Amino acid sequence: MSMFCFQCQETAQGKGCTKQGVCGKPAQVANLQDLFIYALKGVSAISLKAEEKGIKQDEANSFILTGLFSTITNVNFKDDYFVSKIQKALELRDRLKNEVDESEWASAVSLQDALTWTSSSVTEFEQKAKDIGVLATENEDVRSLRQLITYGLKGLAAYVEHACVLGYKDDAINSFIKKALVATLDDSLSADELTALVLETGKNGVAGMALLDKANATTYGTPEITTVPIGVKDNPGILISGHDLKDLEELLEQTKGSGVDVYTHGEMLPAHYYPPFKKYDNFVGNYGNAWWQQKTEFESFNGPILLTTNCLIPPKETYIGRLYTTGLVGYPGVKHIPDRAPGKMKDFSAIIAQAKQCPPPQEIEKGEIVGGFAHATVLSLAEKVVDAVKSGAIKRFIVMAGCDGRMKSRIYFTEFAKALPQDTVILTAGCAKYRYNKLDLGDIGGIPRVLDAGQCNDSYSLAVIALKLKEVFELNDINELPISYNIGWYEQKSVIVLLGLLYLGIKNIHLGPTLPAFLSPNVADLLVQNFGIAGITTVEDDLKVML
Repeated sequence: MSMFCFQCQETAQGKGCTKQGVCGKPAQVANLQDLFIYALKGVSAISLKAEEKGIKQDEANSFILTGLFSTITNVNFKDDYFVSKIQKALELRDRLKNEVDESEWASAVSLQDALTWTSSSVTEFEQKAKDIGVLATENEDVRSLRQLITYGLKGLAAYVEHACVLGYKDDAINSFIKKALVATLDDSLSADELTALVLETGKNGVAGMALLDKANATTYGTPEITTVPIGVKDNPGILISGHDLKDLEELLEQTKGSGVDVYTHGEMLPAHYYPPFKKYDNFVGNYGNAWWQQKTEFESFNGPILLTTNCLIPPKETYIGRLYTTGLVGYPGVKHIPDRAPGKMKDFSAIIAQAKQCPPPQEIEKGEIVGGFAHATVLSLAEKVVDAVKSGAIKRFIVMAGCDGRMKSRIYFTEFAKALPQDTVILTAGCAKYRYNKLDLGDIGGIPRVLDAGQCNDSYSLAVIALKLKEVFELNDINELPISYNIGWYEQKSVIVLLGLLYLGIKNIHLGPTLPAFLSPNVADLLVQNFGIAGITTVEDDLKVML
């Protein structure tokens, strides 16, 4: 096989991609990403030693966060990017080694190679990647637990990096990420110890999501219930996709008064819920749906598109000349907007200039959608919600958060939403909502039957709402609440959300459209026995269980 990757839900045949990623990732990029993760483990090991000596690790912490984030599915497809990052990792590792006495790390047998290997050419990188890839861990269950931890760390790094962009950091989380990365190379750890580390990853996942929630709310205020248009206007437009709110803020600031409208796509939809963005007259609506439909929606948009974080798929020739990436995102032949200099904005002048030369977007739908139900907003309605539960008007909440994807079987989530009784309310976050957020499901006493908390980054809101309801109803166990979980997943940010829910003690979560390929039969059985994790079956059968 040319590569091996099974980190996303759509991995080939539900087992693993071996020639090219279903995501479009070439084998060489997949192998370089594996080697980059391995290099980050070496950096982590020596950084922890330096940390113990009181040496500040801001550079290493930032490098590890962005490094993990860059290997999430659909972020960066450029082999030269990862070659340069591996070289930087080796340089950083060796520089840190000079600040720590060799006796403090030389005895770490299981880490020796990660701390000492070096290469000087791409060919050597490619050979090394074959030796340290996912399948290098021969024990299937240990491999499964190590990858579950690693993918959780990738998701956690993404959330913490979003917070860092807004100036919010947590050294304890950074230290844990390094500790956990190093642990995945420790052959002395038992399956039980690795399982405990899985839950500790979930604990830090909750802390990371709380950090991002604080960063967003402090910077942009509490999301408000908002009606978002999904049609188009007559001006030329720029379409912004991904997740980065600061990029959006700077784009809006630079386009105001320019005659160019700005539309959100995919996971940027919830930006409309934040008060500061409503002051921009040219911030006019949401265009299209979830990430996987971008090939048709980017084409019909007519204007330039800006990808700020993950969710890029290989572009078509018809619009690649209108596509821009920024941050960690990259694709060969696509124009890239450099990072902002200290104290300055990113320069979006090239995108704006191109937009002015483009026709307005082609309209693909009309109407509007409502969102903005983050935890602060829902809790402000707590009395109304509690009364509806006590009166029987609301019998059950169904958490249908997570990711959308290409598989035809995901129509299940649309049909499930349609089939829910009128006395149920859907709590959602992430792009999974595009499977049902445009359905006319009505309301219950003025409470919409779909409450959108925001991006997958905002899944923390759903946990806060559940914990608050547990407190209000004076329950001892969160699982006594009238809440069921029917989660769609695709990539690694979903993994950390799942681990966070498990850490909070939430059981009987249904996960679909398929269970992760990286779960060995024994690890999957462990999750079933201890947490009641289940896959999805049919709408009819799952309704019977969840209601």
